[in-house]
Formats: sequence, C-alpha cells, structure tokens
Amino acid sequence: MQLKVTIVGAGYVGLVSAACFAHLGTSVTCVDRDRSRIDRLEQGESPIFEEGLDELILEGQQRGLLHFSTDLAAKVADADLIFIAVGTPSSKGDGYPDMAQVEAVARAIAPVLSGYTVLVTKSTVPAGTGRWLETLLRELRPDADVDVASNPEFLREGCAIRDFLEPDRVVLGADNERARDHLQALYRPLADRAVPVVMTTRETAELIKYAGNAFLATKITFINEMADLCEKFDADVEVLARGIGLDRRIGPLFLKAGPGYGGSCFPKDTRGLITIAERAGAPTRLVEAVNSINEDRKASMAERIRGLLGGSLEGITLAVLGVTFKAGTDDMREAPSLDILPRLQAAGAAIQAYDPAGMEHAENLLPGVSWHEDAYDAATGADALVILTEWSQFKALDLLRMRETLGQPMVIDLRNLYEPQVMRDAGFVYHSVGRGSRTKFIERSLGVVSSDAAE
Repeated sequence: MQLKVTIVGAGYVGLVSAACFAHLGTSVTCVDRDRSRIDRLEQGESPIFEEGLDELILEGQQRGLLHFSTDLAAKVADADLIFIAVGTPSSKGDGYPDMAQVEAVARAIAPVLSGYTVLVTKSTVPAGTGRWLETLLRELRPDADVDVASNPEFLREGCAIRDFLEPDRVVLGADNERARDHLQALYRPLADRAVPVVMTTRETAELIKYAGNAFLATKITFINEMADLCEKFDADVEVLARGIGLDRRIGPLFLKAGPGYGGSCFPKDTRGLITIAERAGAPTRLVEAVNSINEDRKASMAERIRGLLGGSLEGITLAVLGVTFKAGTDDMREAPSLDILPRLQAAGAAIQAYDPAGMEHAENLLPGVSWHEDAYDAATGADALVILTEWSQFKALDLLRMRETLGQPMVIDLRNLYEPQVMRDAGFVYHSVGRGSRTKFIERSLGVVSSDAAE
C-alpha cells in the first residue's frame, strides 16, 4: 500500500516524524502556518537543534519524498493519513492540556477531506480525544469518509531520530480494521525490523503516553530523594542506582540524580495526567507528589549553592555551564536553570554562563545573565563553577586550565560528571549530588564496576 502522509505542525515532533517517515520511503508533506519556518525547511535547514536532522531533511528532499508547505487545504485532499502534531500546552490554572490547536486543525481540514482518510493524533492528548475528534468531524462533514486514530510519540530530544527509527515500541490506537490497516502499512518498515507494535484502542494509546512519562518522572524524582538520603549517611547515590538498576524489574535508566527534570514533556504531562485523572474521578496521588517534589527540588538546588558559598551570595560571581534542560538540545522549556538562576540572582549573585546550543533561546528568558563563548571564558574570575547540564564537553574539561581560570577553585557539580577524588586531587573544592567521600574507594577495592560503566 503506497500511502501519502500530511503532518500538521513543523515543530519538534512533526518535523522529526516527517523526516523519518520519508527516510522509510513514505511520501510526506509537513505543513505549518509559520512562513519563515517553512522557508528555512525548503532550503534544507532545520529550525530546531537535533543531531542528524538537517541531513535527514536534505535526504528526503533529494529523494522527492519530503515536502513543506503553508497551504493545509491543498495538502489534505490527497492524503491517506493526516497527523496532528501541534502543541497541547498546559492550560493556565489547572494544567489540563489546551486542545485549541488540535481543534483548529480538525476544523480546518474538515471542509477539504476527500476519499478515505485516517486522522491521527501524534500530539499528546487526553484520553477520549479521538472519540471527541470523530464526533466533531461527523458534525462538520457528515459525508466524510474519515476515521480517527492515535499514535503517541516517544521521542527524546537529543536522540529523537534514533528513537523514531529504532524505537522500543510503536503504539497504534484505532477502533476499526480499515484504520488499523493503514497504520500498520505505514509502520511496516519498522515492524519488518522486529520492532514491537502495540495495537490497541484509542483511549489506551492516549493514556500510554501519559503513563510512560509519569513513570519516568517518578524514577527521576525517586533517585533525587535517595541522593538526599545518601548525603546523610556518606553513601553514594550512583552506586545505589547501579545496585537497584541491575534488578531487571527496575532497570538502570532514568536513575541519575540531579537538579530535577524539565523539558517539553515531563512537567507538562505529569500536570496533565493529574488534572485528567481528577476530572475522571481517579486521582493520581503518586504523580501529584512527584510533581510537587520536582518543583521543590529546583528551589533546593539554589539553596544548596548558596549554602556551599557560606550562606550569602552578595558580591559572588558564579560560572554556570549548561542552561538547557538536558544535553543535546537547545530546548529551554521548563529547564531547571529557569528556576535556579533567577533565585541565585535574587540572592545577589552575578551569573556568567555558557551553553553549547541554548544561549540564543536563553538570552531572553534569563535577563541579567552574562553569556560567554566557552566554558573557560565563563569561568574567568568566578568564585565557583556550577554544572547544570550534562553536555559531553563538560565531562572533559582541562582541569588545570579551569582551576587557574576560576577566581576560587570551587566546583558545584549538579550532574555528577566527575569523580570526587579526581577533582580533589586536581585541587578543587568539589561538591556533587548524593555522593559520599568513602564509597568509591570501597567499591574499587572490592573490584566492583562503578555505576558510570553501566551507562
């Protein structure tokens, strides 16, 4: 079955999906109302930072399989599948997903639907959205031959292309055989590679995305609380994480202590699940606690930094490495830095910062921060160096040069990028998260592989 796909929304999810579908051999048009964004894409330039995406876009264009347009109506009529990949941000107030953009797409395509079409929600949407969209389309176009399905995305920024082409699973939610056939035909290249395909109802598919993100957020929050406990007993949270992560029922991923989770998914989706569950009369108390603890975590990191510098930041200059919510992306959405740095500034600190990809976006979000061309420039004369994001280049700093560049040789590593003893031997006053002074020596003396080697 040769299918034509239209994806509405050239944001992170829509653009990566379009480029990857084209790579797999499907004819795809990605539609967005932002003319400047489409102009850049037509020139083969991605408007977002994602490793390998520029090359994949160019490949799709050269093969004649990937197209871009601002004309939604013209690209709907001959599409076999239309994917909605627009934003569903948290509503102000209760955090329920704002469905305005999803509804706008449905209303825009209804008049121009032609032939049999499957409308697929790629956006993260509440359970029941597929049923609601189907009812809306029946009202707007009673004669339209259309089905609504769900295909949630599980893309991690920084490795989204690999996540799409080599996924843990593909989730497809559809309530009739014809829609299932179209979705299975679209994903056959992945199914042929033995990628597990979960075929289920629309409501179950819609909930899988929220449940998955809430569970991962819970793992992060749990290990952050264990890090605090480790500090009380001079224990090592990284060895603890390895000790529990080797249990196959738990697994090693998302057990890295740090300043709290951020990004476009976990904060929004945990809040969304909380309100969805409340409205359904099945409150998620555990997820409520996770959300609250994570917010407190970011505030506590600012207090930790202030405490390590004697309780006052007046007249203190801090060098900050990394401001994006994670490495490998320029995304600043709900990054811990957006909470931590203003608190430090309010306490009197001057901030000198560097990020490999995020400074252009961060500049307007973090007023008063001084931006620098590299890690050493940012560290010049600073009273302490704070590592906020786990970029690979920050794991390989020239320690001698950094010590000579800083005004005071203090490093506050909120991502545990370095071994405490290595940093102390290099002449630093070194502070990390949840790691005691004795544990690494004991671990090595017993011949145990360190937790870092498991990643």
